[in-house]
Amino acid sequence: MEMETVKLSDIVLRWYPEMLPSLKKDELNSMIVLRDGMAILKPTDALEIIQYSICEHQDNNYLQ
Repeated sequence: MEMETVKLSDIVLRWYPEMLPSLKKDELNSMIVLRDGMAILKPTDALEIIQYSICEHQDNNYLQ
């Protein structure tokens, strides 16, 4: 399997579409590189990617 680059929105729409309204546009537009592609991505892995993306986009001012 080859690496595949997808938007976070593709992952959200496939496994957790109910989360779509709660994510910001910049989070949804994040590019995610999947080592083995979306074909074998599990829902638990997808949720972990979504959570990590949310953390990456948090405003650092709130974390101080």
